[in-house]
Amino acid sequence: MTARRQLKLGAFMRPVSLHTGAWRYPGAWPDANFNFSHLKYFIQTLERGKFDAFFMADHLAVLNMPVAALRRSHTVTSFEPFTLLSALSTVTERIGLVATASTTFDEPYHIARRFASLDHISGGRAGWNIVTTSNPDAALNFGRDEHMEHDERYRRAREFFDVVTGLWDSFADDAFVRDVDSGIYVDPTRMHVLDHNGSHLSVRGPLNIARPPQGWPVIVQAGASDAGRQLAAETAEVIFGAAPHIAAGRSFYTNIKGRLDRLGRRREHLKILPGAFLVVGDSVAEAQDKLALLDSCVHEDSGIASLSVVLGHDASRFDLDAPLPDLPETNASQSGRARVIDLARRENLTVRQLARHFGGFGGLKFVGTAKTIADEMQEWLETDACDGFNVMFPYLPMGLDDVVEKVVPELQRRGLFRTEYEGTTLRDHLGLPRPANRFFG
Repeated sequence: MTARRQLKLGAFMRPVSLHTGAWRYPGAWPDANFNFSHLKYFIQTLERGKFDAFFMADHLAVLNMPVAALRRSHTVTSFEPFTLLSALSTVTERIGLVATASTTFDEPYHIARRFASLDHISGGRAGWNIVTTSNPDAALNFGRDEHMEHDERYRRAREFFDVVTGLWDSFADDAFVRDVDSGIYVDPTRMHVLDHNGSHLSVRGPLNIARPPQGWPVIVQAGASDAGRQLAAETAEVIFGAAPHIAAGRSFYTNIKGRLDRLGRRREHLKILPGAFLVVGDSVAEAQDKLALLDSCVHEDSGIASLSVVLGHDASRFDLDAPLPDLPETNASQSGRARVIDLARRENLTVRQLARHFGGFGGLKFVGTAKTIADEMQEWLETDACDGFNVMFPYLPMGLDDVVEKVVPELQRRGLFRTEYEGTTLRDHLGLPRPANRFFG
């Protein structure tokens, strides 16, 4: 008999809530972004809930927003991901550790070495969220006058992936013999010099660290443009999606899995986890009241700034009580911009209404009881709209506690989520194979 499919659950941390009002919610921890003891509590609670992974998003610049909004935002700064996740790996045992790293502003050798190190330190729990970086201000922090064009960023990213994974394969798994009697530490015939020279990158290699325990850390991608989808289909093992409703989820799922078919990849080797913002109450009305209170914590300055970031245009210059005007293309995230425009046109929203929407959280929300939320998650899974979710929490710690203490047990009762970890690595949790070394049998 075929085993029942179960949900995969990641936790989207930045390193705390994405909602700009979260730090003002009654009882929330306002300093959580830079309080290690709080972050340790979060990840240990998630591990107790058997989550697959703790995912830390990252930015390489202060978000380009007006000072009036900047002073109100708790998402404007956060720890550097590798430093934080390396520290958190020492206070956890099983939960995966996924870090964002840019293919536009980092070098492949740096990325390969950092992720290999995190994978070794954590005992095989690392994952790399590949981003091309959409914030144009990041370019100014890396000696560039302007941001690389969108499709060119993705072409560089594809080559970057080949180089990094090639560097991870620098040594065969059995290269380090460490024979005390003979005095042979490493077998040089089991070492490969990459010697890559491509359109964007030139890297000799080999990497000066042993092959990661997982072979490669798990590859994660979040782009939803056509270029992003193709990069994901060719390289990713997890996609953090952004479907606003179940019909969009099914369409995205069909599109990505179809690309895998055409590439000859097995469908189960790529997990699609749309972001889902969960607000849990003992009744649906209580959950809706919690969300209303949370949204009331968002100042209009923050809403306008959040909308500006997604659009790649200064929304404060628009007539706030008029519909969203037609906008020229920018180098901002194409998929994020398209979602805003689609929502504005579909629901005939003014700029002010859009700002209120995106100042809180503008994507997929499950707001209700543990039972109603589990019902929705189950429908998504069983109608091929997802393989699980990248869960976002409305405020911390209470919103996270609600999910772990109420929603997770309900999913477990239905047989939709694990009660214990099946293995020790992130690949074990996700049911992903360990990649073969391309240079050594």
